[in-house]
Amino acid sequence: MTVYTGRGDEGKTDLRDLSRVSKSSPRIEAYGTVDEANALIGTVRPTGHDDLDDLLAAVQNHLHVVQADLANPDPDPDDPQVEPSHATELEDAIDDLDEELEPLRSFVLPGGGEAGSKLHYARTVVRRAERRVVALAGAEPINEAVVTYLNRLSDLLFTLGRVANARDGEPEESPSY
Repeated sequence: MTVYTGRGDEGKTDLRDLSRVSKSSPRIEAYGTVDEANALIGTVRPTGHDDLDDLLAAVQNHLHVVQADLANPDPDPDDPQVEPSHATELEDAIDDLDEELEPLRSFVLPGGGEAGSKLHYARTVVRRAERRVVALAGAEPINEAVVTYLNRLSDLLFTLGRVANARDGEPEESPSY
């Protein structure tokens, strides 16, 4: 099997149901931005913290499910789909990780060490993916669990950025107004 097929040379691509759409369609933009977030998360690993790396590996696998879900406008019950339990897993991880952090008293400037700053950057790309999915949902039916998952994922990445920075001895900075 070759990597190239030539099928996209005219600016169209296949959805999971084999329908052809423009590469600029909102659906492609949505799952393409999820792909970008997934690739960015891949640049963070290894963080130097095994538990964070394991969590990020699970997230990257979930993001493949998100992409498959978004790439399928008419899923069958056995097709990969985001479930509400995926967001619950993220909430549980946030709650566990939050126990090792100082309580938030103000906004936090994104940055810090290498892992922490990349996690903050990944959070912003996930937020963009979420906006793209919300725009898609305004035009076509989608699995609403995808929006919830991406919203929780951005919260998790924020928390992971804070945890990585705390573990690496990087101080948090607050904006000055």
